[in-house]
Amino acid sequence: MTVVVASHNRREQLLQTLPRHRAPVILVDNASTDGSAAAVRARFPQVRVLRLPVNAGAAARNVGVALAQTPYVAFADDDSYWDGDALEQAARALDRHPSTALLAARVLVGPTAKLDPVSAGMATAPLGTMPTQPGPSVLGFLACSAVVRREVFLAVGGFQPKLHVYGEEALLAMDLATQGWGLAYLPSLVVRHLPVPNGRDPAARRRQQIRNDLLTTWLRRPATRAVRDAARALSTSDGRAGLHDALAELPWVMRHRRRLPPHLEAALRRLETSQAAVG
Repeated sequence: MTVVVASHNRREQLLQTLPRHRAPVILVDNASTDGSAAAVRARFPQVRVLRLPVNAGAAARNVGVALAQTPYVAFADDDSYWDGDALEQAARALDRHPSTALLAARVLVGPTAKLDPVSAGMATAPLGTMPTQPGPSVLGFLACSAVVRREVFLAVGGFQPKLHVYGEEALLAMDLATQGWGLAYLPSLVVRHLPVPNGRDPAARRRQQIRNDLLTTWLRRPATRAVRDAARALSTSDGRAGLHDALAELPWVMRHRRRLPPHLEAALRRLETSQAAVG
């Protein structure tokens, strides 16, 4: 197992979380300007550090996975770490379940270890549990709490660079499932997430999230769903901004659009219905 951490200008968080991982770590620094790479090299010489010349966003993880030489790779953010023996458990689970490409862990947030809402939703198992999988089937995940088979991840292209950050997981989950791989939630795996109270610009994040959600829908979902989501985005200023950004990528979308198989589209609809009922 190798842990791949992608980071941008979070030096203090890195210095706190990196030593908590119980596996070799590759840090891919997204062109930080706060001295992150130098600080990690000085404090943790056992960590392999690669500093990118530009901020590649989530696609920086692809670089780290390519550098890793282990069959399994766990992702972490600069403000998260894998707790206890989670990585050992994950390796054993993937050994026992060769049709599983991705494991999603249970995420506990902050000093009070509050259960992340995404983990709570996965625990309800709206898609059921396949006998060949170690836990409930999922069609999404939080990147800071996922373990993947290295070769499978690279074969499907990893995280799409065009999405940069926020919501980049959905497209990868769809593409793994389309290739017939299982994705499962395994709550015995625990990730601790310690977000910074005053993070990055929330309005910019919402705009980017909406853009990426739209692009993912346009790439893989039916045309009626694509039109509906675009129309819904018009109802807020952040939505209109995100739609504007997504429309600029429409030529790229049309070149790369590939509809999901019917059984996966049906599964996504079941999942969305379940989420709506809970909400």
